[in-house]
Amino acid sequence: MNIDLMAAFWLVSALLVITPGADWAYAITAGMQERAIAPAIGGLLSGHLMATLLVAAGIGSLVAGLPLALSLLTIGGAAYLVWLGIGMLANPPIPAAAEAGGRTPWPHWLARGFGVSGLNPKVFLLFLALLPQFVDPKAIWSPSLQMVVLGLIHIATCGVVYTGVAIGSKTLLTARPAAARVVGRISGVAMLAIALLLLVERF
Repeated sequence: MNIDLMAAFWLVSALLVITPGADWAYAITAGMQERAIAPAIGGLLSGHLMATLLVAAGIGSLVAGLPLALSLLTIGGAAYLVWLGIGMLANPPIPAAAEAGGRTPWPHWLARGFGVSGLNPKVFLLFLALLPQFVDPKAIWSPSLQMVVLGLIHIATCGVVYTGVAIGSKTLLTARPAAARVVGRISGVAMLAIALLLLVERF
């Protein structure tokens, strides 16, 4: 692969990853719960991996050309974010509840993380618009393989940033339950706002 193209992609990817969004909100929530960080981040990354594989396989272009499919994906993703956002507003996570939060099975955090990123049409459309631009047609590797590699670079960047966000939220808010409650509610509002934005942009 072209190293210059890979470096350019990584810079664009990093700028996108450090922009707060639904993934950040979920990472913050997981950070305030005991033993939730690893499965929650794993769920988020698995959603990005699914988007990478769909685009690399050519399914992404097919789905993007079907307005009904994109509309259904948008509605499903927005509804899921609304559900999570309302839950965070009603019961904001706080470090003091870590003992109770730790009893939540890890598959629950994994599945919710996958839903946050995997049902977000912006993740899918981002990969669809971005990955092909950094494919070298003269490279020995096939375009599909190149897109998978680029997607893995993006996923690795996400893993580092989201883990840092989760650990940072836990470190900063452990001794501040009131502040943690406020941050949890802000994350809930952020998810509701992102859901509304998805619907407005689509319809």
